[in-house]
Amino acid sequence: MFSMTTYKNEWLGNVRPDLLSGLVVALALIPEAIAFSLIAGVDPKVGLYASFSIAVITAIAGGRPGMISAATAATAVLMVTLVRDHGLNYLLAATVLAGLIQIAFGLLRLGRFMRFVSKSVMTGFVNALAILIFMAQLPELNPATPGVGAFTYVLVAAALAIIYLFPRVTRAVPSPLVAIVVLTGLAMAYGWDVRTVGDMGALPDTLPVFLLPDIPLTLETLLIILPYSLAVAVVGLLESLMTQNLVDEQTDTRSSRTQECIGQGLANTATGFIGGMAGCAMIGQSMINVKSGGRGRLSSFTAGVALLILVVVFGDLVSRIPMPALVAIMIMVSIGTFSWSSLGDLRHHPRTSSVVMLATVATVVWTHNLAIGVGVGVLLSGVFFAAKIAQLFRVTSVLSDDGRHRTYRVQGQMFYASTEALMAAFDFAEPLETVAIDVSDAHLWDISAVQTLDMAVAKFRRTGTDARVTGMNAASATLMDRLSMPDRLPAH
Repeated sequence: MFSMTTYKNEWLGNVRPDLLSGLVVALALIPEAIAFSLIAGVDPKVGLYASFSIAVITAIAGGRPGMISAATAATAVLMVTLVRDHGLNYLLAATVLAGLIQIAFGLLRLGRFMRFVSKSVMTGFVNALAILIFMAQLPELNPATPGVGAFTYVLVAAALAIIYLFPRVTRAVPSPLVAIVVLTGLAMAYGWDVRTVGDMGALPDTLPVFLLPDIPLTLETLLIILPYSLAVAVVGLLESLMTQNLVDEQTDTRSSRTQECIGQGLANTATGFIGGMAGCAMIGQSMINVKSGGRGRLSSFTAGVALLILVVVFGDLVSRIPMPALVAIMIMVSIGTFSWSSLGDLRHHPRTSSVVMLATVATVVWTHNLAIGVGVGVLLSGVFFAAKIAQLFRVTSVLSDDGRHRTYRVQGQMFYASTEALMAAFDFAEPLETVAIDVSDAHLWDISAVQTLDMAVAKFRRTGTDARVTGMNAASATLMDRLSMPDRLPAH
C-alpha cells in the first residue's frame, strides 16, 4: 500500500550516498548508452536521451528504489530489424507501444508470476549476466581494437587497485568515482594515448525535445510495430523484475512488482516521445549503484539528470574519460555480481537444481537473450518438479477374500505426469465383479487425470466389471463433474 512517508524516505533517507553513487552510474552509463544505440543502428543521442528519461521516470514511478533503468542491449537487439527496414520513427512508435503494453501488464498484476521463477533460475540469471558483462568489456581489451595496447592493461589494473583498495582508506566517496577522476586527470595531464568515451561516438549538445513519431496512423503500421513492441515489453519486464529481485536480496528490502511494471511502462512511453529507444532495468548499473551506497530513488534520479548534464554541458570533458577506467568498473561489477558460492554448491545441491542453473547460464550466454535463458530454466524447473511429484505417486490394491472385488487405492497428485503409472497399475483382464478406485488420498489437478480415470472406468466396464471411483474430495469432484463423459460419471 502506498505511503507518503515511505515514499519521502525513499527520496531523502540516503541523500549523500545516493548523489555520489548516482554520479558514478551516470559516468558508466554514457559509453554503454552509446554502444546500445550503435547495436540498434541509431544515432548515439537516441540511447543517451533514453537513458536520461528512463532513469528519471523510473526513479519517480518505479517500484524498486535504487535500481537503475536505462537503454539496454536486451531491448536494443530486438529493434535492429525494425530500424533497418522502417527507420527511426517506427522505433520510437514501437517504444511508445511497448510502454503502454507494460502498463497494461502492470494493471493486470502479471508481475506476481515471478514467484514461479526458482532460485536456481535466479542464480543462473545472475551468473549469466555477470559473464555477459565481462564479455562486453573484451573488445576494450583486445589489442586489435584501435587505441588498445599494453598500457591499457596497466590502466585497468591501476583502476581496479583503486576500486578495491581505496575503501580501506575511506568510504566517504565511492571508489569507482575516485578511479574515474584519477585516471582522467592523469590521462589529460600526461596526454596518454588511450581509448576514451569520445571514441565510442559523438555526444549530443542539445536537450531532448518533445516530438511525435512521424508515421502513418494505420492498422498496417500497428501490425508492423506490434510484434517488436510486445517482444520489448516482455523482455524488458522480465529483465527488470529479475533485477528487482536481485536488488531486493542485496538490500534486504521488499518492493512492488506491480508498481515496477507500471513505472517501466510510463518510462518507455514517455521516452518514445523525446526521441529515445526502449529500455529496462540494468543489472550491471544497479549493482554499481548498490555497491557505491545508492539505496534510494534519488540515486536513479541523479544518474539520469547527471547523465544529461554531463553529455550536453560537459561533453568535451566527458569525452576524454579513459575507457580503461570504465572497463575496470564493469569488471568489478561482473566479479561482484557472479555468485561464486554457487560453484561450490554444485557438489551438494540436488542435481536437478544444478542442471537448471547451468542450463540457464549456458542458454543466456550462448543466445545473449535473457528471455530465452530464463524460459529454458523455468521450463526445466517445471519438468523436474513434475517428475519429482510423479515419483511420489503410488497405487496399491487389495483383493476381497472371495476374489470377486478389488479396491485400488490411489495416493498422491494425479496429473499428466502420473497418468501412465495409474493406467499401468490396473489389471483390466482380471475377472472381477466390481472394482473400486479409492482416491481419498489423492487429488485431481488437470484434464489428463480426469480422462485417465474416465478411460479406466470405461475399460473395466467393457470387460463386464462394475467400476466406481470413491473418496473423491470436493475440488476433485467438481473437476470430474465438469470434464468427465456424462455417461461414464463415476460415483464419488
